[in-house]
This record gives sequence, C-alpha cells and structure tokens, in this order.
Amino acid sequence: MTEGAHGKRQAIAVPGTVASLVDELAELLAVNGRFAAGQAITEGREIIAALYDVPRFWPTTNAHVRVESEMWPRARAAAKKRASGAPLAYAVGRASFRSLTLDVDERVLIPRPETELLVDLVLERAANGELVVDVGTGSGAIALALASEGQYAEVLGTDVSLDALSVAATNARMLAARGALRARLLLAHGSLLAPLHARRERASIVVSNPPYIAFDEARDLPADVRDWEPPVALFSSGQGLDFSARLVRDAADALLTGGLLALEVDARRASLVAELVARDPRYHEVGVHLDLTGRERFVLATRR
Repeated sequence: MTEGAHGKRQAIAVPGTVASLVDELAELLAVNGRFAAGQAITEGREIIAALYDVPRFWPTTNAHVRVESEMWPRARAAAKKRASGAPLAYAVGRASFRSLTLDVDERVLIPRPETELLVDLVLERAANGELVVDVGTGSGAIALALASEGQYAEVLGTDVSLDALSVAATNARMLAARGALRARLLLAHGSLLAPLHARRERASIVVSNPPYIAFDEARDLPADVRDWEPPVALFSSGQGLDFSARLVRDAADALLTGGLLALEVDARRASLVAELVARDPRYHEVGVHLDLTGRERFVLATRR
C-alpha cells in the first residue's frame, strides 16, 4: 500500500493482473491529453470489459485476476486507437446489440441502442413470417437479431456496400457456428430492395435503419461519428429524406398483403416520413413510435 495525494491508502497493482493492465492502458489513453487521468482509467476498464465481453464493472471487481499474455497487445492496440479518437467499438473491434456481440469496424455503422427497440417493435408486430428483408444491413445487427429471436423461415440482409457485407458475413458465420440462428440467413449485394426483386419474391417484413442525416448537418455531428463512421451509412440527399422516401415506394411492391414496413428515422423528420407513408394508398395502419428518450424515432405501416 502507498499514500495517495490526499493521504488515502491505495493498492499497488500487481504486475500481470487486470489492475496493472488498466494502469498501462490509462497511461496510453492519457498520453495526448484526450482523456483526463480519471477518465482514462474508466476508459481502460471499458476496453478490457469489451475485449473480454463481460460487464463494465468486471475489471473493477476482478482487478486481481491475471491477464493472459495474448490479451496485452490487443488491449494496448485498442487503447492507442481509442486515444486517436476512434469510438470505443472500433477501438476494440466489437459492439453489443441486444444479446449479440458483433464484430464491427470502420466499414459499418456502430449498432445503437435505439435500433434495438426497432427489433422489439418488429417482433411485437410480426414475430413470425416467411421472409424478412433488412435493407442496409451493415454489420448485420438487425438481420441477425431477428434471425436469432424471431420465428422466420429466412432473413435476407441487403447492402450496397460490399465492405459492409463482408463484416455481416463474418458475424453470420460466427453466430451460425454457435447455433444462435433460428432462421436461414442470407446476404445480398444491391441497392435497397433490388436483391429481393431479382428473386421475384415478396416479403413478410421490410425493416431498415437507412441513412437519414442531411449532408449539411455533418458539421453538427460528434467528431467520433463524423470522422469515423462510413458516410454511406449516415447521409442522404433530399435533406435526409431521399433514402427513406425511395424505400417507402419500393417496399410497397416488395411486401405481401398484410406485410410490415418498419423504419428507423431521424427524430426531427419522423412526421415527414409518416406523411410519406400515409399518402401512399398501398399502406394503412401508419404509426410513429418513440425511442427510449421519448423522441419520435420509428415509423411502422402495414401493406394493404
């Protein structure tokens, strides 16, 4: 034990343990002044928790546990990347989404808690069906969650980005190897619903978290979003509405009668998207749903 700055007795981290790794990561994180000392320690613990895929409090309650040798270089690399400004998920190469832990990197959008609620809404409205299409699947988060939790015959994830589909495929293989997928999971390259039209089939559900940020709003985004996440997954023309409007039109031709359209939207434009859907006579039961902070975030509708 040693005396701290305020006379409090502090434990000395034993070399090779979680506590000593936290200390080393904190030094790396604080080197360029991006993180203050206390924040750097917290960030170091979060990196370790993410790499071990354990709760955030685990590094604190298991400070005495010895760290295997192969974890040290991974943790150091993650800390250096985090210190450069990368979001935590990119620094550690993984993100949690519902019950899943997914590989992520700069090729895909980081899955958000709001999108977990979109999955809830789909499962509440249509927990079973023949074919679900996740448009703009990215890391595969929505498609894989529905394939593992719902009662669907097949889930198809589409994306215009081959890089994104590569990440999604890695996640799909990982979950399939664990026996976590109930539904058949397929991935296809193409814009919006083009891969589905090529199959000449119709879907029970079309779900999407499409790009919905206007290009002139980029300057208002946090730096770790604007500078790191893929623009193709963030920005849309038409003041953020173009992709959503195209998908509303396209989905009407792709859905079975009684099929569900479920979109995540910009909270500032939810009413505009809902109006787009309501004006299309092929839909009914149009509704706007709130996220966990009470913002209008989701638009759902049924194909007549």
